[in-house]
Amino acid sequence: MDSIKEYLENNKDRFVEELIDLLKIPSISANPANKSDMLKAAEAVKKRLLEAGCDLAEVSETPGHPVVYAEKIIDKNLPTVLVYGHYDVQPPDPLDLWDSPPFEPVIKETKIHPEGAIFARGSCDDKGQMYMHVKAMEYMTQNDELPCNVKFMIEGEEEVGSEHLEWWIKENKEKLQNDVILISDTGMISKDTPSITTGLRGLSYVEVEVTGANRDLHSGLYGGAVANPLNILSDMIAQLTDENNHITIPGFYDNVENLSDEERAKMAEAPFSLEEYKEKLDIKDVHGEKGYSTLERGSIRPTLDVNGMWGGYIGEGAKTVLPSKAYAKISMRLVPNQDHKEITELFKKHFESLAPDSVRVEVKPHHGGYPYVTPIDTIGYQAASKAYEETFGKTPIPQRSGGSIPIVSLFEKELDSKIILMGFGLDTDAIHSPNEHFGVWNYLKGIETIPWFYKHFTEMSK
Repeated sequence: MDSIKEYLENNKDRFVEELIDLLKIPSISANPANKSDMLKAAEAVKKRLLEAGCDLAEVSETPGHPVVYAEKIIDKNLPTVLVYGHYDVQPPDPLDLWDSPPFEPVIKETKIHPEGAIFARGSCDDKGQMYMHVKAMEYMTQNDELPCNVKFMIEGEEEVGSEHLEWWIKENKEKLQNDVILISDTGMISKDTPSITTGLRGLSYVEVEVTGANRDLHSGLYGGAVANPLNILSDMIAQLTDENNHITIPGFYDNVENLSDEERAKMAEAPFSLEEYKEKLDIKDVHGEKGYSTLERGSIRPTLDVNGMWGGYIGEGAKTVLPSKAYAKISMRLVPNQDHKEITELFKKHFESLAPDSVRVEVKPHHGGYPYVTPIDTIGYQAASKAYEETFGKTPIPQRSGGSIPIVSLFEKELDSKIILMGFGLDTDAIHSPNEHFGVWNYLKGIETIPWFYKHFTEMSK
């Protein structure tokens, strides 16, 4: 395994160029207009997996966007690692806030990434991190360093809730049998402080629609006499939290996992500077549920956030109008023991109860997922920890993430496997935001670290 550094040095420019080619494809799963781009991205991933040494790679159809499956089986008596990732990306909106076009990748130096970062939609989430595994595979096959079997499951619907992946997994259960599932779709504390994600929050995502009159109305003739759906919606949303930023939905906290004082104290040992956190985000102060630290608010506590809100006239100049309809998209991040289906129903019932008789309300559930916590005493976690020790020179810190990968809990249920979350992104990478980027150093460090996981996992599985 000593040759990995030399291999990286000799091939790093090509590795970056290949990722840039993949990032140019606008594989936006949420937009039907990008269906052909989704297929193009899937075919590109298949091609690169075959070039990396897989004996089989295929674009497998689903009722939605396809899954790319690949494998290299060297000995059925050896352990099998299943790699999961996704080739779809978030919509790039708002486009005017990007410093460069989202699907025209550029490499720029930043304060955190003086060696350069790749700016493009999907660079970190998840094309860049998924592609680390493809290049790690290439190294292992080219240098006769692959110690076990490997399978790849790269989907195209993660950003829209993995709607058809459960169906596909059940259809291909035998083919997907494995000893551990490896995912890089998370982050680490910093370039100097590696960490392994041990928990993900669940998700309930809904869209709400508030309707007033049967048409838009003149605000002079009707203002003050007829309900304005935008005003009503704003008031209803404001009632969803109290003065302590505690969510007011009845029953919302009934099953929330409450960590012990000892566990919270352990979490607090992770290096964190509140001042640096505020500086990076250009904010004067933080905001959140009373009684919890910033790290806790972003990982072990549930949340409710408006992701988008619209209605009425938003064009140039003025138009004095009371809109007929107002809309909002709302996400709730959930913690262990919260059921996203139950939470969605609780939200629907409560939100409808907040509406005055002057409007009609419709709540449309979108997608959701269960929280996930992985134990740190498994062979998989220990192998990952040793891998980071090899390349970072220090033991990684176990850390719960505030993000969600809705399908992860299904993996354990359907495939009876533990999931290891080896992420190499940073919280400054602007995923889901304009100017998303992924450090070249982080990208190459992931490629360097992943083969060590295979080595240690295989050795520890004997």
